[in-house]
Parts: sequence; structure tokens; C-alpha cells
Amino acid sequence: MDQRKATLKVATLFLSAIAILPASMAQAQPKETSGKVIQNGRASWYGPGFHGRKTASGERFNTNELTAAHRTLPFGTKVRVVNKKTGKSVVVRINDRGPYAHGRVIDLSRASAQAIGITGVGSVTVAEL
Repeated sequence: MDQRKATLKVATLFLSAIAILPASMAQAQPKETSGKVIQNGRASWYGPGFHGRKTASGERFNTNELTAAHRTLPFGTKVRVVNKKTGKSVVVRINDRGPYAHGRVIDLSRASAQAIGITGVGSVTVAEL
């Protein structure tokens, strides 16, 4: 009975969150274990000063898309990023290089970070899909 209540509570919270999020962020999902975990560490977001500039892959950076920067993963790789604090996850496409800040494993676009509840720096798991 307790597990059923917990599941219902999580589902209710998730559906409530989707109702208030813009459509571009509605892809965020509760924590799932899918894909091969490749890294655990800190994530940050970048955006305002980079919006519209070319990324390392050659495309224009759009802070409203679900994209991210990673030091070594090939461009176009899709990864699931899970916020360890909130349990929310989002699938992002790697289109840039970084992060360059010490101790960070991934830089998320603003939309990606908002989708999983990161407002500055957060602890995440990155899983390749």
C-alpha cells in the first residue's frame, strides 16, 4: 500500500509540473534508469551570452533547445541527464564542447537545466542512450 501511495504521489507531482511548463520543457521525465551511465558529477547551464553564437559543432546555440556541451562525447550523441536532488531527467543532444569550469561534467542549455530543476550548479548522472 505504501509503494502505491508513493507512486501516485510522484505521478501527481509530475503531471502538475508538466501542466505549468512550456511545451519545450515537457520532455522532462521522472528519474529512469536507462542507458549506460557514463558520468556522475556537477552540471551547470549556460545561455544568455551564448544564445545565437556558433557552437563547436557549427550550429547556432539556442538556449531554448534541449542541448548540452560535453568535453568528449561525439556531436549528436543523446544522453539522459538526471538531477540527483530532484530525480527529474531530460534527454539532451550534445552539440558543443565544454564545460570549462573545474569539476563540471556537462553544461546544459537553459531549457535543459530548467526541465530538471537546476538553477545554478547541480549534481547529476549522465547516461548515454
